[in-house]
Formats: sequence, structure tokens, C-alpha cells
Amino acid sequence: MAEPARGPALPGWAAAAATFLCSAVVLVLEIVGLRLVAPYVGITLQTSTAVIGFALAAIAIGAWSGGAAADRGNPGRLIPPLMVAGGALTVAVVPLVRFTGAALTGAQAGNVLLLAAVAVVVPAALLSAVPPIVVKLRLASLAETGAVVGRLSGIGTLGAIAATFVTGFLLIAVLPSSVILVGAGLVTVVAGLAMAVLLRRSGATRTPTALVVLAVAVSLLAAIAPSPCEEETAYHCARVVADPQRETGRVLVLDTLRHSYVDLADPTFLEFEYVRAVAAVSDVVGPPGPISALHLGGGGLTVPRYLAATRPGSESLVLEVDPGVVALDRERLALATSERLRVRVTDARVGLAEEPAGERDLVVGDAFGGVSVPWQLTSLEALELVDAALTDDGVYVANLIDHPPMGFVRAELATLRTVFPHVVLLARAPVLDGADGGNVVVVASRSPIPVGAIEDAMAAHDVAWQVAQGRALDDFIGDAQVLTDDFAPVDQLLTPYG
Repeated sequence: MAEPARGPALPGWAAAAATFLCSAVVLVLEIVGLRLVAPYVGITLQTSTAVIGFALAAIAIGAWSGGAAADRGNPGRLIPPLMVAGGALTVAVVPLVRFTGAALTGAQAGNVLLLAAVAVVVPAALLSAVPPIVVKLRLASLAETGAVVGRLSGIGTLGAIAATFVTGFLLIAVLPSSVILVGAGLVTVVAGLAMAVLLRRSGATRTPTALVVLAVAVSLLAAIAPSPCEEETAYHCARVVADPQRETGRVLVLDTLRHSYVDLADPTFLEFEYVRAVAAVSDVVGPPGPISALHLGGGGLTVPRYLAATRPGSESLVLEVDPGVVALDRERLALATSERLRVRVTDARVGLAEEPAGERDLVVGDAFGGVSVPWQLTSLEALELVDAALTDDGVYVANLIDHPPMGFVRAELATLRTVFPHVVLLARAPVLDGADGGNVVVVASRSPIPVGAIEDAMAAHDVAWQVAQGRALDDFIGDAQVLTDDFAPVDQLLTPYG
């Protein structure tokens, strides 16, 4: 039986290290690349799908091409330049995404696909070509093919697993995305140079000087590339922007959205129209005086501050998943928590499940991941938890965003009607007519909703919205399907901003 052609000998430890590292950096690219594109196109299921899909495509292309190249020539000549180039282009992802993202407008599918491709395809393909070449170098005979391929495949998988956990649980919590990618890229470049030295002893390769220059150049470019983030939190690219028209006005921007407006001197000043609509509902909830409120999503805590100012003595518990946003609230938005205004860092669905039954007069839903409400807060099961937390005459009010044909809002209203006997929709007339989209506010309760009082309160807040109920609401909902934990295609139903 013929023996396979072999390149220069590669020590087992070096083969394992190269395979482990290249596989790990591909996963770092996939995880961090998603965060890198978020400020420009948001975090949606489509964004995640595009990044994961392109990463898998790059892995397939790289493995296929690397294996074919290893059979055509001396595989020892390929490993160092692939590793150095892959590392250099991992560094280059930072400026490439930022310059490209700054030139794009909106979260259209084309923009999502373009940025996802820029973030992962080329460096991931180059690094994925390394493992099959390493396998070729390590094969001494056909008799050991299974052992060599299996061992190196396992090592590569371990590298990917290690990178996934270390990046997701540790690196993102302590380092900016740009630092993670630049660091991973430079480590790969150094490892590629070490491989060049190791293999040069047998005359197999030379140090790829031009690629080293590329790595240095893109590192400098990454340092000067414009970043849209003031703060990279665990979930968002966040910044606080001063309102040039109002000295004490501040806007909290999370990824692509103006999420909250806070007046540092006047918590009763409400800039966003949908917030004024929510405030109008909160004004008429329960008897006069303080109330007990649960807030799903924190942002700038505009509504909890408003309640504290307009209904003194009210108790508010805010469930906010992002500790970085809470830190910004304290440092830049003058948030002062107390026994009556508390913030708990947790996923709102988890917090809902732990709420005592029948104690809240008001539950406010204003949690967003990108342009959509997190799906786990929209389902029948989640709304049953909301219902359980409310008193008999308590009210659930939630901010939603959608555009024609309003598939998500209609489905959420259908779900609300399954749980609550009384549901109304507050929206601008063009939204109800199907001509426009944007923010809407849904209101639900076990008890009859004081529609007239809400209309008067909206007028007092200068909100010229209409109330859809009864037959008008039936027509708006149509045949929309109820959302459940088993089936809640929120991102597919929602039509985002164009």
C-alpha cells in the first residue's frame, strides 16, 4: 500500500496548539463579531443567523480548501502564512466593520448580511484551512489516519468550546469587543511566526514578512477606527447623548435605538410620545396615591422616576438584564435607588417567575433587544406570569414597536386577549389604519379598563392617540396567532425600521 506524501515533520504539541488556537479564534470571531455589528444593525434573530451562517460557511470553505491545498503541495509552507494572515485579518475586522457600519443606514437585510460577512468570512476561512493541513503533516501512514484525524478534530473542538465559554462568560465582561478581537488576532499572528521558525528548520517555509507588516498596519487602523460606543456593556453598545435643546436632557442610546430620555432636573418631563402614553395609563391606575409597580426592562428608568415624582410613596421594582446599563444610569443619568425604587439585575422573565402573586397594581413592559421585545416576554406563559403578579384590578401596560402589516403587534394582542378579559390598544390613527407604524401601547387587565380616563390623561400629556377596543380591536387583530413558549416567531413577525 502506498504511503501518503508528507511535508516536514511537525511535532505533536505544535500540531495540537495550532489546531486548538485556530479553531478557538474562529469562535471568538463568531461571538464577538455579533457584538461588533450590533451598533449598526441591532441584535435580532436575523443578525445572529447571518453571523452564525457566515461563520459556518467560512469553516466549510476553509476546511475544504485547506485540505485540497495540502494535497497539491508542501503543506508546511501553508501553515505560517495562513495563521499570520488569519490573525491579521481578525484584527482588521474591527476597522472594517466600523468603517462599513458607519456608511450604512438602517437594519435592512442587505446591510445585516454585508456586515455579518465582513465580520467573519475571510479570517474564519483562512484559519479553518489550518487544521486539515496540520492533519496532512502529522500523517505518517494510512494505518494511523483515523487516530490522527480523530485526535486533531477533538482538539479543534475543544478549542472552540474553550473559546465559547471563556469569551461569553469572561472576556466580554471585562474587555471591549475591539480589544478581544485585536488580542486574539495578534496572538494568532505570533503563533504563526513561531510556526514559521519551527518549520524553517527543515527548510519548509520562510517568515511571511509582508503579512507581519499587514498585522501591524491593521492594528494601528483598529486603534483609530471610530467607535459608536461610549460604553460596551454585557449586552449593548451604549452611550449617553446630551440634548442640545434642553440643558438637563439626556438620551440613552443602546445599539441603534434612542432607548430612553431622562431630564436630570425634572422627572416629570417626558420627551417620547409613547412614554407619555404609558404615563397616562399609570396616572389612572388604582386609587389616588402610591401604587406598587413592576417594570420589565429598565433603560433610563424614565417611568419609575416619573411614578416616584407624581405618586409619592409608590414602590417600583425594575428588572433590568444589563448591569452596564444600570451603571450608566447611576453614573451619567443621576439614578438614585432607594427602598421604594429598586433595581434588580436579572432577565425579566426570570424575575416575573419569582414575583409574589397578586401584589402589583401596575406592570410596565418596556424591554427591548434591538428593535423587538425579547420573545420570552411576549408568550402566553409570560403573560400568565404578569397576570399572576397583578392585583384583581391591576393593569399591564407595554410598549411595542412594529410596522405594517403589524404582524407582531397583532399576535401580541391576540395573546393578551387569551390571558386578560379586557385589552385595549393605544396608537396613532395612521397606525390603526395600517398606513404607518412605530410605537404602540397595549393595556390589559382583569377589570374593565377606564378608557375615558386614559383618553383624558393622554390629552393632558399632549398625546393625540386613539384607543382601539371592541370591534375595532377585533378587526385590527384579525386572525393573528397566539404566541407561546413553543412558538413565538417574534423577529419574523416584526417589520423593523427600514
